[in-house]
Amino acid sequence: MGIWDRLKQELIDIVQYLDDTNNTLVYRFERFQNEIKYGAKLVVREGQAAVFINEGKLADVFQPGTYTLSTQNLPILGTLKGWKYGFESPFKAEVYFVSTRQFTDLKWGTMNPIMVRDPEFGPVRIRAYGTYTMRVKDPGAFIREIVGTDNRFTTEEIVNQLRNVIVAEFADAIGENRIPVLDLAGNQKEIGGLIAEKMRPDLEKMGIELPRMLIENISLPPEVEAAMDTRSKMGIVGDLNAYTKMQAADAMRDAARNPGGAGTVMAMGMGGVMAGTMGAAMAGGGPAMAGPGAPPPIPSAAPLFIAVEGRQHGPFELSMVAMKARSGELTGDTLVWRQGMDAWKKAREVPELAAMIAPPSMPPPLPG
Repeated sequence: MGIWDRLKQELIDIVQYLDDTNNTLVYRFERFQNEIKYGAKLVVREGQAAVFINEGKLADVFQPGTYTLSTQNLPILGTLKGWKYGFESPFKAEVYFVSTRQFTDLKWGTMNPIMVRDPEFGPVRIRAYGTYTMRVKDPGAFIREIVGTDNRFTTEEIVNQLRNVIVAEFADAIGENRIPVLDLAGNQKEIGGLIAEKMRPDLEKMGIELPRMLIENISLPPEVEAAMDTRSKMGIVGDLNAYTKMQAADAMRDAARNPGGAGTVMAMGMGGVMAGTMGAAMAGGGPAMAGPGAPPPIPSAAPLFIAVEGRQHGPFELSMVAMKARSGELTGDTLVWRQGMDAWKKAREVPELAAMIAPPSMPPPLPG
């Protein structure tokens, strides 16, 4: 072997890229004056693709494997450059290594609340956030449409754009499907799949895809959540009288655990009242009687629920119902319900409400 042949072998290039980061999507292979020699070895590993750019145009895309750069492996470049000078004239080209693996745990979320119309609560503002995975599906299209001449392109340079697209599609999906707020939690997986499907055509033009799209949480404003918690408590409590007794018993238990505290005297008083009530009930088989000289407690009617335009409102005390009757919001045909009723009734069928909505009696004629 002559000295020239030995020198030719020593000058053979190895074109490869080992990625030691977790966020690099594209890396441009650095070579002095972008000169890659005829016969150079190109090594493309799993999870990579090599894109050759010649004179500003995409020439070839190589999938994982080892290649010897020649006219057999680069037919397009062979046509463009001719390779007529062989080893003595290296060709000038840019090599971009594109990561085709999945990038996981990418975040998205709504920067501002989204206004939706809920069939039960009316207009409400919601927020949402989650994660998704992304991968480059078409390296050539990704270089053309997104990367351009960037020598190192990372996930941070595209996640903001993807987040904006996801939020737009999320708002559109919620508005079109009219999913009630209380049912969003049970449909998060379906909504995520719907968003990914709606984004697919636009992402394909950029050469990327989202294999997995997850919605982790959909939340309401704090004041709305507090109102829903209060409504849930009322539904769970049911019997307010039993709930009050339970709270009194809990207060007595807490006071007993902290003897000498400020609440001991109150707990003793509550205990005495409860003991008297229970003793009278056991002795007489009925409710406790009021002590001598003390008037009996004023009876109070159970609060009422009313139906307005097909929606349930309340509960309202009787005084508030009277105000609604005077304003005309409560009529004789308005449906009402309170604890103890077996079904909704018209207001005119409830004695204490019938007097509120009855027209005022006219005075007799003046004497002549």
